[in-house]
This record gives sequence, C-alpha cells and structure tokens, in this order.
Amino acid sequence: MSTLSRPNHIGRKISRIRELRDMKQEALAQALGMSQQAISTIENSENIDEEKLKAIAEALGISVEGIKNFSEEAVLNIIGNTYQDNGIVNAGVNNSCTFNPLDKVVELYERMVQAEKEKAEYWEKLYKEKINKI
Repeated sequence: MSTLSRPNHIGRKISRIRELRDMKQEALAQALGMSQQAISTIENSENIDEEKLKAIAEALGISVEGIKNFSEEAVLNIIGNTYQDNGIVNAGVNNSCTFNPLDKVVELYERMVQAEKEKAEYWEKLYKEKINKI
C-alpha cells in the first residue's frame, strides 16, 4: 500500500463537478466566454490560475474552496448516508406541519365567505342601479 497521496488535480475536480451538475463542456465554455477546447485544456490541467478558477467556480455555482477541497469519496459518503437502512430517503427533510392545518382550512373558508359577500354586494348594487333607471 502506497503512502503517497494523489496529486491535487484541479482540472479533474472541475470536470467531475461539472459532470455532477449535468453540465457539458460547451455549456461551461459559453458561460465563461471560452471555447469547448479551452475547457478541455483546463480540465486536463493539474493547476489553474486563481482568476480562472474563480470564474469557473462562479459558473459552476460553487466556491473556489469547494473546487479545491472536492472529494469524490466525500460525495459518495454523503449520498450513502442519505439513505436509511430500509431504503427510505432521510435527507434531513422535516415532514411535519409547522402550522395547524385546520387553521388554514378555517382561514380559506373565511376568505371564501368574504368573497361571496363582496360578490353579493356588487350584484345588489347593480340591481339597485337598474331599478332606479326604470
């Protein structure tokens, strides 16, 4: 087992993040005002200057640190930890109501009653105007 660490290949990380975002090289190139070939060259580069990296990070919707610290193993761990033993997604979603549903039903009913009252007043006003004309 080797104790050597893999080099921090920024280009490969950009490529992988782009793929995870379901973005093609052409789309990233267009967002950056570059050619697809330029993106290919960047993704094959081990190091990228900070200014380009900042622009790429912005186009990918991620921070520069997010690119530099990207780890495929971490992504797989997050995905793996998203599922419970029974296979149901547990992504920290709170499925409980933060309000009383009956209060919402009452509120909706009151708004409907108010709308009907306003409609009745409108028709009554029209009827009285019509009667006064006759």
